[in-house]
Amino acid sequence: MTIRFLRFLAAACLAAVFVSAQAWQRSPATTFATLPAGATNPEGITADAHGNIYVTTFALGGTSSGVGQMFVFGPHGQLLRQIDIAGSTTFLLDLAFHPTTGALLVIDFGAQQILRVDPSSGASNVFATIPGGANAGPNVLTFDDAGNVYISDSFQGRIWRTGPQGGAVTEWVASSLLATSGVPPFGANGLAFNRNRSALFVANTGNDTVVRIPVLAGGAAGAPEVFVNSINGADGLIIDESDNLWVAANQADEIVVVDPSGRVIAKLGDFNGLDAHGSPRGLLFPASLVRHGEFLYVTNLALDLRLFGLAQPVDAQWAADVKRHTVARIRARVPGVQGD
Repeated sequence: MTIRFLRFLAAACLAAVFVSAQAWQRSPATTFATLPAGATNPEGITADAHGNIYVTTFALGGTSSGVGQMFVFGPHGQLLRQIDIAGSTTFLLDLAFHPTTGALLVIDFGAQQILRVDPSSGASNVFATIPGGANAGPNVLTFDDAGNVYISDSFQGRIWRTGPQGGAVTEWVASSLLATSGVPPFGANGLAFNRNRSALFVANTGNDTVVRIPVLAGGAAGAPEVFVNSINGADGLIIDESDNLWVAANQADEIVVVDPSGRVIAKLGDFNGLDAHGSPRGLLFPASLVRHGEFLYVTNLALDLRLFGLAQPVDAQWAADVKRHTVARIRARVPGVQGD
C-alpha cells in the first residue's frame, strides 16, 4: 500500500510539473486609455506614425452629437481630441490609414459604407458603398501592395474590393465559410494578408474560425479553407513579421496567437473584473487590435449581446455593468517563445 501510494504521489508530482511547464504565461492587459464619460463601446482602432491611437465607437445607446464619434489618444493614453464624424451613423467599426494615399478610412456599419474622414475636423465623404442595403455588414478593411482596399462583409459572407481611390466595389470572393449562423451573428470579420501576400486570413466570429484564402496570379481569390478552429469569438486579426496571427477572442476575453502552421503559441490578457469606477480590468469582449512599437492596443467593446435578443453569454452581465469604457494595452511578445 505504501509503495503504491508513493508511486501515485510521484506520478502526480510529475504531472503537475508537466502541466505547469506547459501553462500559458499570459502577458497582462492593462488600461491604456479611458473614454470620456458617456462614450460607449469602443470598437475600431488604428495608429498613426507618431504612435497616436485612433478609436471609433459602436455606440448602441447613441452619442451626444447624434453622429459617429472617434477619439484620438496620445502615446501615453491622454485624450488629444474627440471628433464627430459628419454624416455618419453612430455604428462605426474598423478604421485605417491608407498606406499610399494617407486617407483615413472609417467603416460606417449603420450606413453600409466606408467614409474618407478628415482626422482633425471629422469632415467626411463616401469612399465606397457596400451592395445589399440592410443585408450588408461591412466590418473590417485591409490593403494589398497596389493600394486596393478589401472589406469584409459579416452578413453576406463576402470580401469586397475597390481601388485606392474608392468608388464601386466588386466581389472578390464569396463563401459559406465567410457566413455564419452562430453567436455572435457576424461571419467574416477581421482580415489581414500574410507577409508575401500569398493569402488573406479572415476571422469568422460566429463560427470561431480563421479562414485562409489563397491569392492567385493576378490577385484573384482562390478557394477559401478553414485554417484553424476553436477561437472563441474570433474578431480582430493582425499578422506580425513572422506571419503569426494575433486574434481577438471576444467571447474568451483574450488574445490568441497562432503560428503559420496553425498551432497556438500564446494566449495573452484576461478579464479581471471591474474597478471601482466600473471600468474593465484587462480585456472584456476585445474587438479590434493594432500593434505599434512594442505594444498591442485592444478595444474593449464590452458588448452585452442580450441586447440583440441572444442567449446570455457568460460575460453579458459584466458588460452591462460597465460605466466607463476603455482601451487596453499588452506587451506585443510571445512569452517563452520570443523572450520574457
